[in-house]
Order: sequence, then structure tokens, then C-alpha cells
Amino acid sequence: MDRELFQHEHGIIGKSLEIQEIVDVVQQVAPSDITVLITGESGVGKEVIARALHNAGKRAKKQLVTVNCAAIPEGLIESELFGHEKGSFTSAVESRKGYFEIADGGSIFLDEIGETPLATQVKLLRVLENGEFMRVGSSVPRKSDARVIAATNKELQYEVQQKRFRPDLYFRLRSVNIAIPPLRNRREDIPLLIEHFVKEDLQRNGIRFGGFTDDATELIMNYRWPGNVRELKNTIESMLILENGRRLTGDDVRKYLKEYQGPVVDRNLPVVANRTVEQAERELIYRALVDLKGSILELRDVILRGVPSPDMPEEANAKGARGNGVMTLDEMERKMIVSSLDRNEGNRRLAAKELNISERTLYRKIKEFGPQE
Repeated sequence: MDRELFQHEHGIIGKSLEIQEIVDVVQQVAPSDITVLITGESGVGKEVIARALHNAGKRAKKQLVTVNCAAIPEGLIESELFGHEKGSFTSAVESRKGYFEIADGGSIFLDEIGETPLATQVKLLRVLENGEFMRVGSSVPRKSDARVIAATNKELQYEVQQKRFRPDLYFRLRSVNIAIPPLRNRREDIPLLIEHFVKEDLQRNGIRFGGFTDDATELIMNYRWPGNVRELKNTIESMLILENGRRLTGDDVRKYLKEYQGPVVDRNLPVVANRTVEQAERELIYRALVDLKGSILELRDVILRGVPSPDMPEEANAKGARGNGVMTLDEMERKMIVSSLDRNEGNRRLAAKELNISERTLYRKIKEFGPQE
């Protein structure tokens, strides 16, 4: 099938070389049952690629079961994935199929697989190797003929190095690795995405739109888009609805772009194929140091101006601005978490979303910090 026709049929939007290469790989591997690992930052469109892999393959008439591994509590994830027998635990009032049984004959998309506990990773490896699993509370092996597509926004090679992810599962997952670059690295795709989202919103909401001025378009093109395609989509929708579809200027658009600072030179290091764990770790450390330097400079400016930083809790601002003490990173992290929980009235899901971390990571941090004062 022609590449453009394939993209249109499966909702893959973009004309950049990176997207064209991804589409070529998807077309090649979709008809097979090979395991695919999709990597990339949050919001780059990993689920779109997963759906294309399923819908363009021989299992398209069967179900694609999507599982967000990060959203399932650690104590329930095995029951959710593999099912359970009646009475296997307190609330198991009846037997239940897991996602692998439901996906039998189709595909299963394991999103955020980097968040799965080590104990569960052992059982996932067994399913990948021979399709076998056992329900919780059962000793009878069952089979699932489900194609596995996984995704993560983590550097799994680094997670292996830190002993948070099994190396055998990592190597089994990455039979084919599709890496989706962030939107800031493929800016030529932005106009097509804008056109698509505008058309989609106008049809859905029944409104008209006067378009963007040149300076508005320039702002959108130069913005870093930390939330990638998902952030772009939500921003376009907000602008169209809240501005009543009128023609938008640069000043209008700037209100919707968080912390806009003009054109940004990407500080990410180039990704080198087949790099060693040591190289990957060195890159992560270097990026962290660069970002830390930027944060320190921003904090210095805030203190010199005597203006509280909007990204820090009030207590942290007050303590740092008065110069009465230096907070450790752990103390700062704890105060940010406590502040977010207070703002969200104790709702951990909303707090995790606000802090841009998974719920499981938030739970772990709360446990590490101990009882709140």
C-alpha cells in the first residue's frame, strides 16, 4: 500500500523523515506476530502506532486490548493481566478472565510496561516465550495466542542497569523497537497536526474558526511542546472553544502556552543506536546536569527579583527566598508532593498527573517519606 494512503487509513499524521521511516517499519512488521516495543516521551503518539500495527495486520478483525500498566495497583496487576479464580483473594467472589485471555487471537497493548513490578515481569516473560500463564489462585496452565505490543516512556536499558527491569524481558520485548521522536524534533509535522486537530474540533463542536495570524503560527512552531502531540491537541481544542473560533493572534496563543520562552535549541543529545548501558547512563546524567543548571539559574533570578517561583511550594519559596536555610532535594521533593496532594484534596491520581509521574511512583515516594508532618 502507498505510504500516504496507509498513513491516512491509520491516522498517522506527519511528513517528516522520522514519521516516514516509522510508517515503513509499521507496514513491514504489521502482518507478522513479532513483538514490538514502542518507545518515546509521553504524548508522542505511541498508542496510534500500536493501533496501526494491529489494524494493518492479520488480527485486525479480532480485539486490541489496551492495558495501562502504570494505572493498575501493584497488588492487582497480576489478576488484571492473567485473571483469577473464585476465592483466590478476599474480593474474588467469582472467577474472572484476565486481559491476556480476553485478547486471545487478537493483540494486547501493554502501555507503560516499564512500570510493571519485577515479580510480574517474570510471568510476562513466560507469556512472551510460549503463550502460557496461570490465573491467580490456580495451578492449571492456560494459553493465550495474543500478539504483544508494548510501550514505555522510560529508558529501559537504564532501568535494567538499575535492576528495576529484567534484562531477559527487555531483550525479548525489543524484537522490533520503534522509537518515536518528540514533537520538537519534527517541527515540520506541526502544521499538519494543527490542520487535523482544527478540522476535528470544528466538526465535533459545530463552530467556525478564523484561523491564525502569522505571529501566532510562529509561536506555535517555536514552542517546545513538552507534552508533545497530546499537548498540542489539547491546546488547539482549548483555544478554539474558549476564544469562540475567532482569528487568533500571537498574544492570544501565548496565553495557552505554558512558560513560553521563545525558540528553544533542543538540549537532548542525539540517540545512538546500539549504545552501551554505560553510554545511556552517561547521557541521562549529562541531560540532568544541563537541566539542573537551567533550574539553578531560574531560581537565582527568582530570588534576585524577590518573586516566589510558581513551580515551587510556598514554604520552599519562603525558605529559599529569605536565605534562612538550604533545602535538600529530598526535602524539596517531599514539599512539592505534599503541596500537590493538598491542592488536589488528597487525590493521588490527580496529584500524580500534576507532577507528571505515575501513580505507582507517587505511592512509592509517599512510602519512602513516611508519615506526613
